[in-house]
Amino acid sequence: MTMRRVLGGTLAAVLAVSALAGCAGSVPPQAEGAGHGVIGGAQPGTTTTAPADITLETASPRESPGVVGAGGPGAPYNYGPTVMADGATNRMWWCSQYPGSPPPGDDILYAESGSLDGPFTGPGGAVPPAVLSGDPGQFDGVHTCDPSVIRVGGTYYLYYTGAAGDHALGNAIGLATSTDGITWRRANGAGPIVGPAHDTHRDNLYGAGQPAAVYLDGWFYLMFTDTTGLAAGWNGAGQFVLRSKDPAFAGGVEALGEAGFAPVASTAAPRTRSVADAFSADLMWIDALNAWAIAHETADGTTITFWDRDFTRRPYQPLLVPGAWREGPGLVRRPDGHAPISAADPCRRVPLDVVRATATGEAGAPTDLRRFGLDVVGVPGCADPRRALTVLDGFAMPSPVRTMDLVVAGQVVRVDRRSVAQQLAGHVLDTRLDVLDQFPVAARLESGTRALTAAGLGVGFLLDDGRLYPVRRADAVSANGSAVEDVSPAQWRGFPAGPALG
Repeated sequence: MTMRRVLGGTLAAVLAVSALAGCAGSVPPQAEGAGHGVIGGAQPGTTTTAPADITLETASPRESPGVVGAGGPGAPYNYGPTVMADGATNRMWWCSQYPGSPPPGDDILYAESGSLDGPFTGPGGAVPPAVLSGDPGQFDGVHTCDPSVIRVGGTYYLYYTGAAGDHALGNAIGLATSTDGITWRRANGAGPIVGPAHDTHRDNLYGAGQPAAVYLDGWFYLMFTDTTGLAAGWNGAGQFVLRSKDPAFAGGVEALGEAGFAPVASTAAPRTRSVADAFSADLMWIDALNAWAIAHETADGTTITFWDRDFTRRPYQPLLVPGAWREGPGLVRRPDGHAPISAADPCRRVPLDVVRATATGEAGAPTDLRRFGLDVVGVPGCADPRRALTVLDGFAMPSPVRTMDLVVAGQVVRVDRRSVAQQLAGHVLDTRLDVLDQFPVAARLESGTRALTAAGLGVGFLLDDGRLYPVRRADAVSANGSAVEDVSPAQWRGFPAGPALG
């Protein structure tokens, strides 16, 4: 939920912001910063970890020729997008408002497109539908906004800002789940999963919200704003990080503090460390750089700052994605919240794209979503063999013995038929990368390999390592010339599980 409504009179005079009916919040995303062009609120004299003296090279700057997506008739604003590069389809959720979608408050809309330059439309080319709206009587009774969507396994997780009305500290973070990204069910008993910590109170009465979620190594990471956080700036700017192996953050929660991640009793633990002096930021893990990327708006566009895995050091100098902006960026990410991989040059190039609001509409709120981007080039993504298998996950390429090698979940599976590898891979290279010669073949998918199916569990290949590999595309089974054998669910579960193919 963008910080457009100022509830403190003194801060309103400083920022000169006009309120907008129908949206909770307390300061605009362009809050006065602390220098260096950063739109944030660090106290004068605040020191942060200096980035390493490594400057990343960039190429191929780009921007969409126009607006890429918008709500249908009557939608007065469009902002706060989360963008998922899901195979050949780009999926986007963002904050808007439909007059005919009760209650009268912020709604989360959904659209998709084959191109990041749009147009993004609802399924089948329809008007983008509102897929999550306020739930009267609950913490998010009026407003649902600021979506961040990831997919883990077959489940979509939508983290969002919710509010019951336009009142002080009324914002909190909710979670909804889905099997298709369109029909959502609220989790956690329809209550919030993160609320204001109340470490301190400032003129900015926004509360907690603007989440950004990533799944990495079995952990759900959640970055968010909390204007009551101890380490926030004078005007509430700051980005805090929690992680848990529970997507609802109901247990096993760790909070990022001065000494790194440490277990805490709940998501309300004191916010003692901020990783970015900003509002409305987005988070992404870049496998090829072995680093976190945080996107937030600065004077001339979107600045990307980098942290190592534990948020202990900044391995690279920041990058700027220039161009017009009005409200926070949504990074284009894979379903797990990781950076997309270059299909043509996966080991040396990383595409960085953002979608952001670029204008103030008639309602006095951010709108006109456009796409901006560039590529980071010369990346040593496969220089470390341990990282190479992560970077190349989902790629297939020729093997030394006239078959195909498919990288999946950190291992190499040799596939006899190229047509089958093409169906199971996200990307197919015509030339083999030398780095793959360092790894043994874990299993082989031979022509006619035994395939099993069980009620409610799908179909899978039983490979020569004795493991059962679920197959997401059933047509790959017929392409492999495999006969399918029916087994009971108990028999299916009796085989050691291999990673899913496809």
